[in-house]
Amino acid sequence: MVKLNIKHLGEKFTFKADSMLLEFLTKSKSLKSEVSKLCEKWEIEIPKVLLTDFLDEKSSELKSFSSSKPESFVIAKVDLEKNFSADFFRNYIAGFVKGIKLDTISNLYIKVPDYENFQSYFHSEEYYYQSFIEGLYLGTYSFDVYKSEKDKPKSVNVFLISQSKEKTVKAISKGTSISESVYFTRDLINEPAITLTPVELANRTKKELTKYGVKVTVYNKKELEKRNMHAILAVGNASDNPPCLIEMNYKPRGAKKKILLVGKGLTYDAGGLSIKPTEGMIDMNVDMAGAGTVIGTLLAAAKLKLKVEIIGLVPAAENMISGNSYKPGDIINSYSGKSIEVKNTDAEGRIVLADALAYGMKKKPDTTIDLATLTGACVVALGEYAAGLFTKDDKLAAELGGSGYETHERVWRLPMWDEYAELIKSDLADVANLGSKWGGAITAAKFLENFVEKDTSWAHIDIAGPSCKNKLNNYTKDFHPGFGVRLLVNYLENK
Repeated sequence: MVKLNIKHLGEKFTFKADSMLLEFLTKSKSLKSEVSKLCEKWEIEIPKVLLTDFLDEKSSELKSFSSSKPESFVIAKVDLEKNFSADFFRNYIAGFVKGIKLDTISNLYIKVPDYENFQSYFHSEEYYYQSFIEGLYLGTYSFDVYKSEKDKPKSVNVFLISQSKEKTVKAISKGTSISESVYFTRDLINEPAITLTPVELANRTKKELTKYGVKVTVYNKKELEKRNMHAILAVGNASDNPPCLIEMNYKPRGAKKKILLVGKGLTYDAGGLSIKPTEGMIDMNVDMAGAGTVIGTLLAAAKLKLKVEIIGLVPAAENMISGNSYKPGDIINSYSGKSIEVKNTDAEGRIVLADALAYGMKKKPDTTIDLATLTGACVVALGEYAAGLFTKDDKLAAELGGSGYETHERVWRLPMWDEYAELIKSDLADVANLGSKWGGAITAAKFLENFVEKDTSWAHIDIAGPSCKNKLNNYTKDFHPGFGVRLLVNYLENK
């Protein structure tokens, strides 16, 4: 475990012991002379063969060691013509801190390139610096709670040398708050289901969020029964760990907008009587990733003191098997009054969301966004690198899409045409929880549409792909990444 102490540093400083310096150079015709200037400035000698590889495209980094300070020196090449994006520095820094042995370094110095060279890729100079901060935190995240031999805690000082002290200091504060919130989300998602039950999820949420002024109310099984939330109850009824509904309220003074966030909270999904094969169950603790994202977003909003009211709802349950299991062919009466025909008990996420969304409509939000690891069909359509976005609100789609590109937590819009609703019609109930095998991610979204008010500003985001660890970049490979927190915070900042 690494504890980061990140600070801004002016141009004039003295290297401390056990130090490393990281510099960036943009690929250009003058690259060789720029390297020479840096080596002269820091009194570094680079072996000729390494320099040749660096200049001839065989290597993107130059590394050197010295008996003086800094003890180690790295030059990283930035190629603006090769798939450069706003994620470059975040991703590079994350990989860099993973790749170096931080146990041998006490002080890491990072010379941030001048913003003018990259301003067309970032909406602000502060956000440019923030991407470095996020990279540091995302790259040093680990989850070793259950290992008998843990890495010893290590404190590393990180000094950013940049043009603007004011903007860098703000970026450090903001990037740290967001990253800590992502950490909390990741800890929840990576926690095994044997410990993170619905009630434990509620307890951890309440303990953490109330520290920052978020009101957290937990409706237990008895309360769910009183409120006629039979959809949540049906899904969670087979488990010895009872379901609950977690409500979070963040209401700052001066807020002009009210946003409702709803996250699927299946702390484990065995599929119910429509049971999954073993390989399909292994990562099913991640089926509460939508809940984790909503919880982490509320935490970040409170830390950042965002001027927008946010209501978070998490229907939490386990989808298990017992004599109390709900069954294919059952008809469920939901909180909204609409009935649901169950065609497959493994399409349970949309069922619990039905009650939560309908309940959330009573809060009269300006905008509603739900997030869920809802369908394998969305992963088939978009792979692991993007979430599916479903909405009839073009403005909302554009805003979420823009935030996705900014944060590199990308969403891709799929159709919500009314013709797809025909596929989930039921002869026995108001709606069926499953259609044919075609367009499964879309019909899941159309199912949810039944439980939001007509003409409301609403978006459903299917995060089944990017919520699991994947090979997209350096900070998503080793642990479930907490996808969506940075995306939603970016979106909320502009409300």
